[in-house]
Amino acid sequence: MRQTELNATATRLRDWIPAILVAAMISSFSTQYFSDQHTSRIIVPFLHWLLPWADARLLHLLHVGIRKLAHVTEFAVFSIAVFHGIRGQRTGWRWGWALSTLLIAAAYAGFDEFHQSFVAFRHSSPRDVAIDTFGAFLAQGIVWTYAIWKVAPAKSPATTAAD
Repeated sequence: MRQTELNATATRLRDWIPAILVAAMISSFSTQYFSDQHTSRIIVPFLHWLLPWADARLLHLLHVGIRKLAHVTEFAVFSIAVFHGIRGQRTGWRWGWALSTLLIAAAYAGFDEFHQSFVAFRHSSPRDVAIDTFGAFLAQGIVWTYAIWKVAPAKSPATTAAD
């Protein structure tokens, strides 16, 4: 390989490092140490301290809500990282990049849930795949909004008049 080809390959790999790291983080969250039994030992007492008037049912519902919000958040971050990997050194936003990102995120969500079916204290849930995919979809909306916002100042009348 020539040096320019090696540099291009290294750059492409570097573009994917954030997605790989986030995927590893998601996989670590799929261990028994992040099961609802384990997280409830930390989150529920904190919620009880924060909301001393809350009954056990409300604390349970809040714990479940926090866990589902974590699904949305981690897959939103994953979606942004995958989009960055797909886009590479190019700029802007394209439907094809976003669709590829969503497909990868949904596939990884399915893989993550499949993995959890083999882990003690965990279970697999198609609903969690949908929640994860929803998080990835929301993030693509954010990426699209950011891309539009970033391009808009470049196309302002003041910029074109100065050219």
